[in-house]
Amino acid sequence: MTHTGNPFGQVLVALVTPMTADGEVDWPAVEKHMDDVIVGGADGIVVTGTTGETSTLTDAEKLKLVEVGKDVASGRATIITGGGSNETAHAIELYKASEKAGADGIMIVTPYYNKPTQAGILTHFRLVADATDLPVILYDIPGRTGVPIKYETILRLAKHPNILAVKDAKGDFSEVSRVLNQTDLMYFSGDDSNVLPHLSIGATGLIGVTANITSRPYRTIVDAVNRGDLATATAEHKRLEPLVRALMTHVPGTVSAKYVLHGLGRIGSPRVRLPLVGPEEWEAAMIEDELALVKDVPGADFSNFRPDRNAAAGGALPKVHGTTR
Repeated sequence: MTHTGNPFGQVLVALVTPMTADGEVDWPAVEKHMDDVIVGGADGIVVTGTTGETSTLTDAEKLKLVEVGKDVASGRATIITGGGSNETAHAIELYKASEKAGADGIMIVTPYYNKPTQAGILTHFRLVADATDLPVILYDIPGRTGVPIKYETILRLAKHPNILAVKDAKGDFSEVSRVLNQTDLMYFSGDDSNVLPHLSIGATGLIGVTANITSRPYRTIVDAVNRGDLATATAEHKRLEPLVRALMTHVPGTVSAKYVLHGLGRIGSPRVRLPLVGPEEWEAAMIEDELALVKDVPGADFSNFRPDRNAAAGGALPKVHGTTR
């Protein structure tokens, strides 16, 4: 299938998966949180990504997140399914099922732990992209997967008709520029602190963790860049900086985002699944110190912030593990 234009959106939220205190998915909270970020300005949601705790979700939960997302969005935002697998056969079946569940696109992460060669990475992405008609975002995050998608491999993958974009968490801006010059691929910033730098050199949008707290400033930044208003985009970028630092510096973004959302009363529990755990006392204190510096950020009012370090402590063992099959 040939895709034209941008089928993903520009302000995409790397959605957390709200859970109960015992580590089960809190489906009413999922629905509410999805609606919150869409109302705030997101035009796309990535479910079951890194921030959504894909590594510890079951396949059934992943597919239900797509179905719930489509129902909640009701055409207001795209639903992209992230994650995948470090087993090519499993990834193929999971994305086929995600397409049937209604996903608008898929985001394929580089196979992790295996540390394949570039030939193996190329084959993995091609076979998964061959198995679906959905538009594909490649997820390049060597800090988690152990291997980058090298420039030459990206150029070869760009020739696949379903591979339309890259989520870049590598931060090599010279490579981004080279790829943008030599291909029609879209780029999405996968590093919250680098959203504006990415957009300023031609990226299409972002897939952000901090947008769980408020997607409104990112809508402002993207819209300002679209109309060539760098001053407005820069001012919003500066206002966001303490919030981004609070969420992305001290603990994994999933952990901090849930801690903050719970402190704001927007989710019922800050629980994450093991091996992730809630912030320790000193980590929570640093997050709270950063949040005290957040001023005038649309959608991020911390005047009634009530963090609960006890509720966030430790991690949960779900009843059913995120088995490979």
